[in-house]
Amino acid sequence: MAEAALTDYERRREENIRRNETILASLRRKAAELSASFPKRPKKQQQSRASPASPVVLRRSLRTRGVPPSESSASPGASTTSPAAPPSPTKPRTVRFSSSLASALRDAPPPPPPEGGFCAADGFDAGRELVLRPADVRKVVAGRILSVRILPLADRTVVVAGNKYGNIGFWDVDRLVEDDGDGADGVFEYFPHRGSVGGIVMHPAAPRKIYSSSYHGEICLMDIEKENFNIIHLCDYPIFSLCQAPNSPGSLYFAEGNDLKLFDERMGRVPTTWNLHDNRINSIDFRPENPHIFATSSTDRTVRIWDVRSMKKKGQESLNVLEFNRAIQSAYFSPSGNMLATTSLDDTVRIFNVDNFDESCILKHDNRTGRWLSTFKAIWGWNDSNLFVGNMKRAIDVISVNYSEKRLTASYIAFLESEHMTAIPCRFSLHPYKVGHLAGASSGGKVFLWTRA
Repeated sequence: MAEAALTDYERRREENIRRNETILASLRRKAAELSASFPKRPKKQQQSRASPASPVVLRRSLRTRGVPPSESSASPGASTTSPAAPPSPTKPRTVRFSSSLASALRDAPPPPPPEGGFCAADGFDAGRELVLRPADVRKVVAGRILSVRILPLADRTVVVAGNKYGNIGFWDVDRLVEDDGDGADGVFEYFPHRGSVGGIVMHPAAPRKIYSSSYHGEICLMDIEKENFNIIHLCDYPIFSLCQAPNSPGSLYFAEGNDLKLFDERMGRVPTTWNLHDNRINSIDFRPENPHIFATSSTDRTVRIWDVRSMKKKGQESLNVLEFNRAIQSAYFSPSGNMLATTSLDDTVRIFNVDNFDESCILKHDNRTGRWLSTFKAIWGWNDSNLFVGNMKRAIDVISVNYSEKRLTASYIAFLESEHMTAIPCRFSLHPYKVGHLAGASSGGKVFLWTRA
């Protein structure tokens, strides 16, 4: 009766269902027969016990590894698989200081502070007196130099340079080693960091304490006695700049991204962090005549002036904000602290009157160094009269600054070039106690030391 009550459509549908079930049952039987004909494979758990486990490779982004885009693993000769483990950051090279240099660093007394905060340079004419001799050119490290310093030693000239690979080289300019072994050219090289050396500092009151930082988030302190570097702070982000306050040899201020952090050597940790900019901080500099005031420059196109006594962890306000059209690479106070010089990617060098930041002067300067050169950073000379900055013509521009009758002016007065300077000098440092000793570092690892004629 039920079959008779079905319509033709419903009857055909029931027949299709029964036929499909018969076909599926036949397929299941054939699958079972095929499966039984194959030998059983060992369980996955048993196989994993018999074979050693594959090593787990942790992948980290360039940002967390502290590697700038120009130093990616896609560079020529780099492996496309997981990167090799970097050498130990505390293991020095086999090269060791000469006995003369080692004793000079160990026994260096704090030199007397210059009168007025800077050494006397009256009558010094940088454009006419500075010369580069062939003997004053030295390959200190391999590859691009990102930081260079002349140690604050009153009776000796020692240049320290850090490169993109994590090496730090010492060039003992005044005394060469007499034997033909390592360091015969006065250069001693170490390998304290895993990445680019962003900063090297040493306080004039404690010249034997040499600090360095890297794009891998490391801050190292060199042990002069053992000639190795000890990591005193480690973080997950690149450290682009390092600075010490004039009145505090035991405090390190460093830029970790857009944060400014204070490392207290006595505490052995970072007790304070301030968020100061919207983008990366590129330089930190304290005002000589007032050690509580400092300036920071940033990729966020601003320079900001701060008072460390009134800063808070959150919601702090700067004393002044100087706005630019492009990223700023540096902002440094003059030796007297009365002026501030900035270098920006808007192709300018700009000088400000610190007592009245509305008063400034601008000089056009080609600062587009590109991907393979370190950025230009204009530094002050031994007084408030001169600035030194590299240029793309393998030379040094000397800028004269004058402030008289409440009027600030600046102009190019000299163009230092030499057949011995075969590369573009990007970063500079001057000897704080020897007027006329100016070191310029290149992206090829060479240091050019200009001295008085």
